[in-house]
Amino acid sequence: MIQKIGQKFSDIFQRFMPDAFVFALILTIITSVIALLWVGATPVQVINSWYDGFWILLEFGMQMVLLVITGYSIALSPMVHRGIDLLAGKIKKPQQVYFLIVILGALFSLISWGWVVITAVLGRELALRIKGIHYPFLIACVYFSGIIWVSGLSSSIPLLLNTQGNFLIKAGVLDDTISTSSTLGSSLNLVVLLVFLFIAPFLMSLLLPKTGNYPTLEGMMESETDQKSVTIHEEARLMKLPYKAFSDFLNNSRLLQYLIAIPGLIYLFSHFSSKGLDLNLNIMIFLFLMLGLVLHGTPMRYVIAMKRASGNISGILFQYPFYAGIMGIMIFTGLGEKLALWMASVASVESIPFFAFLTGAVVNFAIPSAGGEFAVIGPSIITAVQEIGAALSPEEMEALLSRAAMSVAYGESLTNLMQPFFLLLVIPIMGAGIKIQARDIMGYLVIPFILFFTIFAALVSFWPM
Repeated sequence: MIQKIGQKFSDIFQRFMPDAFVFALILTIITSVIALLWVGATPVQVINSWYDGFWILLEFGMQMVLLVITGYSIALSPMVHRGIDLLAGKIKKPQQVYFLIVILGALFSLISWGWVVITAVLGRELALRIKGIHYPFLIACVYFSGIIWVSGLSSSIPLLLNTQGNFLIKAGVLDDTISTSSTLGSSLNLVVLLVFLFIAPFLMSLLLPKTGNYPTLEGMMESETDQKSVTIHEEARLMKLPYKAFSDFLNNSRLLQYLIAIPGLIYLFSHFSSKGLDLNLNIMIFLFLMLGLVLHGTPMRYVIAMKRASGNISGILFQYPFYAGIMGIMIFTGLGEKLALWMASVASVESIPFFAFLTGAVVNFAIPSAGGEFAVIGPSIITAVQEIGAALSPEEMEALLSRAAMSVAYGESLTNLMQPFFLLLVIPIMGAGIKIQARDIMGYLVIPFILFFTIFAALVSFWPM
């Protein structure tokens, strides 16, 4: 029964859901109309806000590009291939792959949300080695596994609240930081994490379509190319001149590569020794870069790996500015703040966490970035909590603020299942060499979204911090 419902949703999404870029265009129009009619912005204000927002995510977009290609290039190294071969040799059935991917993907995302790239690499490589895997469903499993990142070490909102001199403190909205022990270390967050780890793998196993005619990666692959049939080592050898040349010596020099990689690894050791497991985006990209240098051994092999890894990133390059434009409309017309104030105005001490959760979920469609979203709605949410809970003790107030902040984070993360923005991180890796779109994947995520939306809404409303 549940498989039939899941397949029905998949059929609906394939029929009606457009490409991720078209989704962004439609969302731009919807957000603009709401800003015109509800906020009272003029058409010129909306257009200017859209343009000003276009450039907000340029740095973030470049970070996403580097995250994808550096992570993918690591997967192309011989050592990683041997490790995946070893893992694949211990897996006997396709059903085990889905279960494993959800578990490992969740654990990876708890270290950093960007490690969904690693999960995508692992999923694709397992699909190449194990026969009978439903490939669009596997991509859905990879994407689904990453939503629990908000409970982990890279969760943007709790890390922001624990940062000295953050924008909320500078604006006078908060008097002091809120410790991560009150947010990430709360009983609410631990229960959310355990519930996901326990239910998610079994849920995806139940949702696996039962029809025997699976779209497999092998069946979806286009005609083989020279690049796919020639290894990186062989391609690097073929690029050498037919006679000895100093340029070839430099291109294939391990010494030169390690003279750069070793200082990088020393810096990483120093960073983690002094700051603990501080995994921001820049450190992650630098880590991936240095590991890629070490694993590929020579400059030419690394160049070839990066070229292969860069072949499918056009979606990130041109779509992120359009999503940033939507974000600009939300910020610069005041639409995001008004939405947060409206939801907070009808809330009570008991219901404010639910309304914060709902606000995070709704606004995420227009601002698919936890940090960016909280910059827009965070001050309004926190001010509302302070006004509603004015009679609470300092300890109770901190607990309520922590619950509301985590509620925004949970809502924001969950609606990623219905929003293809971060799927642009997964498709460049898992969709290389095949024709696949968001509509082929998103339908499998409807039931997980409904179930976990209900569970998380109940937990933020009733579970004690």
